[in-house]
Amino acid sequence: MVLLKGFEIEMYTGTSQGEIIGLSDKIVADLKGFVREPDSRNVEYTTHPSTSYENLLCALLQPRRVLRKYLQHLGNYTLIPGSTLSLGGGDHFFRSDPTNPYHDYIEQTYGTDVVTASIHINIGISDPEILMLACRLIRLEAPLFLALSASSPFFNGKATGYHSTRWSVFPQTPAYVPLFTSHAHHIQWVEEQLIAGTMQNVRHLWVSVRPNGDRRPYDLNRLELRICDLVIDPIALLAITALLEARLLQIIDNPDLDPLINSTFSPDELIALTTNNELAAASASLDARLQHWQDGRMILARDWIAELYQEVWAIAKQQGFSCFLSPLHKILCEGNEAQQWLQLHRVGFDCQHVITQAIVATQEREVELENKLCSFLLA
Repeated sequence: MVLLKGFEIEMYTGTSQGEIIGLSDKIVADLKGFVREPDSRNVEYTTHPSTSYENLLCALLQPRRVLRKYLQHLGNYTLIPGSTLSLGGGDHFFRSDPTNPYHDYIEQTYGTDVVTASIHINIGISDPEILMLACRLIRLEAPLFLALSASSPFFNGKATGYHSTRWSVFPQTPAYVPLFTSHAHHIQWVEEQLIAGTMQNVRHLWVSVRPNGDRRPYDLNRLELRICDLVIDPIALLAITALLEARLLQIIDNPDLDPLINSTFSPDELIALTTNNELAAASASLDARLQHWQDGRMILARDWIAELYQEVWAIAKQQGFSCFLSPLHKILCEGNEAQQWLQLHRVGFDCQHVITQAIVATQEREVELENKLCSFLLA
């Protein structure tokens, strides 16, 4: 069994010097497949669900090629890596749709804390009770996926001390979200939040992982992992996704992994534990010291990820996608994007130099992948 997978990709637009500029109103008006965010400086596209990693690779790259061509025509603009306003602009909100009342609420309540770019990974699970089980487990292991994906060490032209500045400031809403014990529990809780006003609508559940579907909270068909920073390299993103899928296949086959029955902690203690782990991963990513949800032992994020990798490798191999999982080793050995950027920063490169270099490297990587892989796959 291989699961359906899809991505929501938020990206910044701007100049080759790293200045982020709001262009989403023009992009959405002129290009199919792109949608606006409340702030005009980033734009989102979504891939169609697929079981095939090869198809997903091309689905990630092709809209970017279209968007890059359009941005070049519009005024020599480009796509900018990272998940925060790295070089400036964090003091002002640039509305993409001034007439939208939900955007009014977001700007007035959260300001530029929500002007971030990220990847949301969606994995199809049609049985709502299995989906709740999967959400419980992945909620507690979400800090590991943040550790792998961190790409926001800069904000307003300075290193912030975080590897994921985005997750350190992003408003998780409502303030307390439980581990849902069943689909009925999830429905009841969401309805209560809507009545209380702690959620403005069914989309206003901003937490590391959530159940998703066409008519939330009633009709659900996928797990949405929301914690990841923007993973600009498609191969790295697919490796992270392969780890997630293999872990989900593992728990589908072995429901006894359920944290509600396989942990020494109470549900409330598990929420507190994972909240602390998320903050630690936002700060130090792969080098963060985390507390394991099963037995409370302290473990480095990179070591926990390596343990999971060994656990699920056989599953990925059996299902035919282990080759997409294996690049995880490179992230563990060489560091995520934030760690690579901070290394350059430590040896004397300023934030703008790091970002402009990343802009060039990103475009070169996309061309390389299109030439080597997508042309072959589509031939």
